[in-house]
Amino acid sequence: MEEKIYVNYEDFGAVGDGEHDDMAAIVAAHAYANAHGLPVKTRRDATYYIGPGANPAYVETDVDWNTSRFTIDDRAVENNKVPVFMVRSTLAETTLPITRLTRDTKKLDIHPERDMLVTVYNDNVRHFIRLGPNQSAGEPALDTFVLKTDGTIYGNIDWDHETVTRVVARPIDERSLTLKGGYFTTIANREASTYNYYGRNIKIQRSRVTVDSVVHYVAGEIGHGAPYGGFVSGVNCAYFTVKNSFFTGHKIYQTIGAAGVPVPMGSYDLNANNVVDFYCENCRINGITDNTRWGVIASNFCKNIVVENCIFSRLDAHMGVSGEYTIRNSQLGHQGLNAIGKGKLTLENTTLYGYRFLNFRDDYGSNWEGDVEIKNCRWIPNGGEECTPILIHSTNNGMHDFGYPCSMPEHIVIDGLVVADTNTPDGYPGLQLLKNPDEGAWKKKENPADPGPFPYKRAKSVEVTGLVCESGKPAFVCDDPNAFPDTVITVNGEKLN
Repeated sequence: MEEKIYVNYEDFGAVGDGEHDDMAAIVAAHAYANAHGLPVKTRRDATYYIGPGANPAYVETDVDWNTSRFTIDDRAVENNKVPVFMVRSTLAETTLPITRLTRDTKKLDIHPERDMLVTVYNDNVRHFIRLGPNQSAGEPALDTFVLKTDGTIYGNIDWDHETVTRVVARPIDERSLTLKGGYFTTIANREASTYNYYGRNIKIQRSRVTVDSVVHYVAGEIGHGAPYGGFVSGVNCAYFTVKNSFFTGHKIYQTIGAAGVPVPMGSYDLNANNVVDFYCENCRINGITDNTRWGVIASNFCKNIVVENCIFSRLDAHMGVSGEYTIRNSQLGHQGLNAIGKGKLTLENTTLYGYRFLNFRDDYGSNWEGDVEIKNCRWIPNGGEECTPILIHSTNNGMHDFGYPCSMPEHIVIDGLVVADTNTPDGYPGLQLLKNPDEGAWKKKENPADPGPFPYKRAKSVEVTGLVCESGKPAFVCDDPNAFPDTVITVNGEKLN
C-alpha cells in the first residue's frame, strides 16, 4: 500500500452504500491506522452499514467521520455488550502499592513515571445501597482520582478507605485524541423490556479524548425493547470532553424492578462512569419536554462535571459526583436536574422545565455534602402543565442505611430566580421551598419525632434573593412548619422561620 497521510475505510474493502456490512473493513482500517500512527478520515458521501457482528474497531488515533453516515442495526445482534468503536490507550494498566487511603488526602508518597488515573476499592464496604423499586445491595466503596508524577492528587478523595482491597492504575496519555463528525443512526433493538443494557456504541476508555460534532439518531423503536447505556460513553478516563453534538432520547419502556413492582427503565444516549473532569459543551437533543423519552445523560462516580450551553431533557448524577457540578447557560427538560454527591453545585443562567427545580435523589438518600448556588435561573414547573411545585426536593426519614451518612446541602444560596407558577390547582398556597424529608415513601416510621437509626441532617441555611413567583403568591418554607427547626431560611430579606 502506498504511503498515506490518513486511512479510509474503502482501502480495506468498505462499500459505503448502506447495504453491505462494512464492519470488517472498518475494523481493518483502524487496525492499520493504529499500527502506523495514522488518523482515519472517511468518505464524505458514504453510508456505512454495521451489522450484527461482535467485533469492535479499536481506535487509537484521531478520526474524522466528517459527513459520513453510519447505520447500526441492533435488531438481531451477536452480543449487545460489545461496542462498535472502542477508544483505548496503548498504555497498559497496572497497580500501585496503596493499602489504605484517608478522605481528603492531597498527596501520596508514590511518584509514577507519568500521570495515572487511579481507582481504589474496598470490597468490604458497600456504598449507594439503593432504596425503592430498583433497590440494591450497593456497590463496593471506591474512589477515582488522578495521581500526578509528583505524588499530588487531583480529584478529591471522598471516603475513608481503612482497607484498600484493589487498585487499578491507568496511565494517562500526554497526547489528546479527537473523534469528529459523523451521522449515526441506531435501528433500535427488539428485545423484551428487561434490564439488558445495549452497548453498541462509541466507548471511550482512554483519557484526554474529545468527541466533537457527532450526531446520533434512533430509529425503528416499537412497543418493547431493552434500554441503552449511552451511545457515547466515557468509562474509567480523565479529561473527557463532548461538544457540538446532537443526541436522541430513547423511548421509555417498563419492566418489573427489584422490589417486584413496575418501573420505567432508564435509557441513555450519553454516559460518564468513573470519569475525572467531564466537560459537555454546546450539545442538545430535540423535544426536551417529551415525557415519552428518557433523559439523555447519566453519570456515576465522577469527579467534576461541567455542562455549558446545552439543551438536555435531564442531567443526573446517579451514584455520585464530587468536586464541581456546574450547569451554565443551558436548558433542562422534563426530568430536570438530579444530584447526589459532595462539593459545590452551581446552576447559572439556566431554564428548567422539570416537575421539581432541583431533585436530590431519594433512592440514594437525597445526600449532598456541600453547598448549592443558583444564579439568574428560570423554572417552568412541569413544562407548564398543571402541578403544585416544590423548589428543592429531598426525602430521607432516617430509616434506611445507604452506606454513608446523609444530609441536605449545608448552605443553599439563590440569587435571581423566576418561577412560572401560574398553572396550579385551585387553592394553590404559593411556592413551597423545601420538601419535608420525613415524607419518604419507603420504610415508614411509626413516630414522626424519631430521627431514625440513620438521621438525615438538615441544611444550615437557605438564602433566597431576587425570587419572582409569577402567581403573585408569597413563597413558604414547607407544609410542615416543624420540618426545619434549625435551618435559617430567608426570602428577599425576610426570615420565614
